[in-house]
Amino acid sequence: MSAEDDGSRQRLQKVLSAAGHFSRRRAEMLMQEGRIRINGELATEMGVRVDPNVDVVSVDGKVVPLKTSALYVMLHKPKGVVSTMADEQGRPDLSAYVKQIGERVVNVGRLDADTTGLLLMTNDGDLVHRLSHPSFEISKVYTATVTGAVDSATIKKLTAGVELEDGVSSADKVKVLGESQRGTSIVEIVLHSGKNRVIRRMMEAVGHPVLDLHRKAIGGVHLGGLKPGTWRELTTLEVKDLLTLAHRADAPTKDRSHDRED
Repeated sequence: MSAEDDGSRQRLQKVLSAAGHFSRRRAEMLMQEGRIRINGELATEMGVRVDPNVDVVSVDGKVVPLKTSALYVMLHKPKGVVSTMADEQGRPDLSAYVKQIGERVVNVGRLDADTTGLLLMTNDGDLVHRLSHPSFEISKVYTATVTGAVDSATIKKLTAGVELEDGVSSADKVKVLGESQRGTSIVEIVLHSGKNRVIRRMMEAVGHPVLDLHRKAIGGVHLGGLKPGTWRELTTLEVKDLLTLAHRADAPTKDRSHDRED
């Protein structure tokens, strides 16, 4: 790490203070205690400079957001809305929400038109790239209403792996939340796969087609009680969790993916 100033680099203490994390004195104390890393390396030199738009700074293992212009939003996508900024068929799209937000944010991945729930949106291009990469398998939690009664044998099949046309896909965890008298079951499904419409295809393959699908969490970010068609900015803690996931050691950095639907 160089302490030289190339015009875009500033002292680490100043950057952390400007981003609202710590006072400059507190940042120096954390550096002395060996609790701050820059791009994975311990930051001990008091004059070290960083570029907030390029360098990754972590405190106690958590990546801290440095881009003061970055905006991170969660949207509760309603049914019938397509995850694009414009639709040739004239269906409702995300452009109306972007107008409300007032910033040129883009969606991280997709939910198909019939799927509701958590959709992340941001103007942080690096985060979009990392979380949308086909090999980046972040944990997601869904609830699905499916036909029939889902038994323990079916759960074992889903967690062991289901053969699909593009390979085997498996859920990390499946739990039956309830059954109705109309012959349907509500199940909670946790998985890392980023394959297109993977839950719908998996449930179809085990004989329980999906009637309704809802995403309620991505990583450590939970939709909570956010109402359909509304949005809010992520908390600082939620942003830290996402950035830490995105910059983990095995996270991809190249070959941007095509958007995909869950």
